[in-house]
Amino acid sequence: MDERKRDPLDFALWKSAKPGEPAWDAPWMRGRPGWHIECVAMSLGILGDGFDIHGGGSDLIFPHHENERAEAEAAGHRFARLWMHSAMVNVAGEKMAKSTGNFRTLADVLALHDPRTLRLAMLQAHYRSTMEIDEAVLEGAAAGISRLDAFARRVGALGGVSEVEQTPATDAARTAFVEAMDNDMGTPGAVGTIFDLLRRGNVALDRDETEAAAAALDTVRDLAGALGLRLGPAPAVAAGTVNLGLAGSTGAEASQGPLPDAAVQGRVDERDEARRSRDFAAADRIRAELAEGGIELEDTPSGTIWRRVR
Repeated sequence: MDERKRDPLDFALWKSAKPGEPAWDAPWMRGRPGWHIECVAMSLGILGDGFDIHGGGSDLIFPHHENERAEAEAAGHRFARLWMHSAMVNVAGEKMAKSTGNFRTLADVLALHDPRTLRLAMLQAHYRSTMEIDEAVLEGAAAGISRLDAFARRVGALGGVSEVEQTPATDAARTAFVEAMDNDMGTPGAVGTIFDLLRRGNVALDRDETEAAAAALDTVRDLAGALGLRLGPAPAVAAGTVNLGLAGSTGAEASQGPLPDAAVQGRVDERDEARRSRDFAAADRIRAELAEGGIELEDTPSGTIWRRVR
C-alpha cells in the first residue's frame, strides 16, 4: 500500500508534475489532474449535470468509469443516467490493439472499401458483442450495400411514382425496426428488418407491383438513413486505363481511358438490340467487354441499367 493513501482503494485525483508533462499550479502541489478527473471535468463541463448517455469500451468499466462516477457524485454532481459499454473489436480472434500490432486504421479500410461497408459491418454486430472485422466480414457487408443500391436503381428505373403510400409490409417494417432499436439499440435486428423489406420490394418488382416496390424503397431509405446508410451510386473512383476491346478499334485507341458515358450507352443499346434479336452470344460478348472496362450491367423489367464499378 502507498503510505500516502488513507485507504488502499483511494485513487489519484491530482498527480505531481513530471518533466515534459503539462502542469498547473494548485494549492497542494504543481501538477495535473488524474486520468479519471479529466474525463469528469470534460463530461460535466460540456454536457452538464445529469447528462443522458456515457459510452466507452467494456475494458473501461473498472477502474475508469467507476472512478469517474465516484468523483462526480462525491463532488455533488449528478453524472450519467445511462452507461453503454461496447465490446472489443477482434482480428483473427484477438483484441485489436496497438500493443500487438494487429490493428488496421480507418484510413486502411476506407482505402479499399466504401465507408458504408464498414458502417454496415459494424451495425450487423450488437455493440455489446465482440466484433470480428476481417476481409470476409467486409466483403459480406459490401455485398449488402450493393443489394441496397441495386434495389434503389431498379425502382428508380421505373421513372418514379407520383405518390407513395405506405403498405402493411412497410408499416410492419417500421414497427419492427423501432422495436429492435428500442431493445438496447439492437442494430442487428434493425438491419435484418431493412433487408427483409428489400427482399419483399424486389419480389414486388418482379410482379410489376410498382406502388408496393416504391413504398418499400421509400421505407428502406428512411430506415437505412436512421442508421447512417445512404442509398445511391457507389462513390466515384479514379479513372484508370480501360480496354473495352471494341470491334474495329486498335489496342491503342481502346486503352486511352474510360469510355465516355455516351459510348457506354451505345454499347448497352447494341446489347439490348442483340437480346431482342435473340443473338445471345453477341449480347454476352458485349456484357463481357463492358465488364472488363469496369462497367456493370443490370437487367430490369424497364430496361438495362449500367454503372461504373472501377
